[in-house]
Amino acid sequence: MKPTRLLLNWLGVLLGLGILLGTVAALKFKVPDTLHSTVWGLLLALLLLAMLDAIRLRNRPSPRVQRKMPGSLALGRWSEVRLGLEHDFPQPLTVQVFDHVPDGLAVENMPQSISLRPGEGSELGYRLRPMRRGHFSFKRCEIHLPSPMGLWSARRFIAVSDATRVYPDFARLYGAQLLGVDSWLSQLGVRQRQRRGLGLEFHQLREFRDGDSLRQIDWKATARQRTPIAREYQDERDQQIVFMLDCGRRMRSQDDELSHFDHTLNACLLLSYVALREGDAVGLCTFASDQPRYLAPVKGSSQLNLLLNAVYDLDTTRRTADYQAAASQLLARQKRRALVIIVTNVRDEDDEALLAAVKRISRQHRVLVASLREGILDQLRQAPVQTLPEALAYSGAIDYLNTRNELHDRLNAQGLCVLDTVPSELGPSLVTRYLGWKKAGML
Repeated sequence: MKPTRLLLNWLGVLLGLGILLGTVAALKFKVPDTLHSTVWGLLLALLLLAMLDAIRLRNRPSPRVQRKMPGSLALGRWSEVRLGLEHDFPQPLTVQVFDHVPDGLAVENMPQSISLRPGEGSELGYRLRPMRRGHFSFKRCEIHLPSPMGLWSARRFIAVSDATRVYPDFARLYGAQLLGVDSWLSQLGVRQRQRRGLGLEFHQLREFRDGDSLRQIDWKATARQRTPIAREYQDERDQQIVFMLDCGRRMRSQDDELSHFDHTLNACLLLSYVALREGDAVGLCTFASDQPRYLAPVKGSSQLNLLLNAVYDLDTTRRTADYQAAASQLLARQKRRALVIIVTNVRDEDDEALLAAVKRISRQHRVLVASLREGILDQLRQAPVQTLPEALAYSGAIDYLNTRNELHDRLNAQGLCVLDTVPSELGPSLVTRYLGWKKAGML
C-alpha cells in the first residue's frame, strides 16, 4: 500500500502552510492563534481520514481477473492476450493492470488503466512476442487498486494460472494452405525444375493425349479399349527423409533475431510440410544435445504436429558435435534407405570426423550436408575497406571462407553433397534440392 498523489498533495499544502506560519512568527509578525489551530486541525483530520481510508482499502476485495490467450504461439510473431475484469463494488472503479509475463516473451501495451463499471465486465488487451521457444507458465496478474477516497493505492497480486507453448514459426507453414503450393513455393524462392522423363511410380491409366510419349502407351489396355490408352506416372511417394540436427555450440550463432538453430528448425519444418504433401515420410534425430530425441519417419499430415511437439522446446548446448556417435545412432535406428539431411556448421577441424561419419551413412542412405554460413561473413566480404581494422576483418573473413570452401570441395570430391547457405535461405534451398532430386529420381 502506498499514498496516492492526492494524499501527498494535501500533505504538501498543509506542510507549506505550517512552514509559512512558522516563518511569519519568527519574523515577529502577529498571527491569529485560530489560524495555527486550523492548520493543526486540518492535519489531524487528514491523518484520520487517511487511516480510515487505508482500513477500508484493506477490507476491499480484489477484482476478478480472467486471462484469454492462445494455447500456442509462433516464435517471433506478435499475438494478442485479453484480460477480463469484474468487480462487485457499487461505484465505478479505475484500476491499473500489469500482467506478469514470463521471461522470454516481449510485451507491448503494459501496464494499462481500465475503468470498471458496477455489474459489467471490462476487457483489455496487450500483445506478446515470443523471443525463444519452449513452455511458458503465467502465474499471476498485478492490479493497483485505489482506496474509496483515493488517498491510497494497494498493489494486489491475483493468481491467474495459464500456460502456452512457443513453437517454431509454423504460421508460415499453415498459411501455405491458402495458396497454391507451386505459387507459394515460388514466393519463398524455391525453384522447381521441369521434369526430365517420366516419374518412377505408376499412377493410373488414361486416354492418350497430344504430347504424350509413345513409351507411355499401354498396348494391352489399348487392345481391349480399341483406343490409345496411356500410362500416367508420378513421382515416387514412398521415400523417407530423416533430419540430423546438430544441437551443439556452433548452432548458437545469431545473425538476426533468430539463432541459427531456430532458422534450422523453421527450414526443417518447411521441408517436412512439402515432403508430407508429396506423400513421403519424415523423421528426425538430434545429436550433441542434453536430451537426444528421435522420431521415426512416418507419412501423413499428422506427422507435422508430432514434429512440432518434438522440437518446440529443443535447445542448443555447449557441447561439441560428435559426428561418429551420431552416425552410429542413426544407422542403428534407420534401416530402410532414406534421404539423410545433416544440418550443422562445418569447420576445418571437422574434416576427418565429418567425412568418416558421412561416408558410413552414405553406404546405406543418400546424404546431404547442409552447412550454415554466418551472415556476417558475407557482410564483411562485401563491405568497403578504408581503415586498418576493416582490412584485418576483411582478411580474416576471406581466409576463413577460403578454408571453409576447401573443406566443402574435399567433401564434394568424395562424392558427398554439400549445401552451403546462410541460415535465412536454408528452407528454400532445402526444398529446391529435395524437389530437384525427387523429380530426377535420385532419392
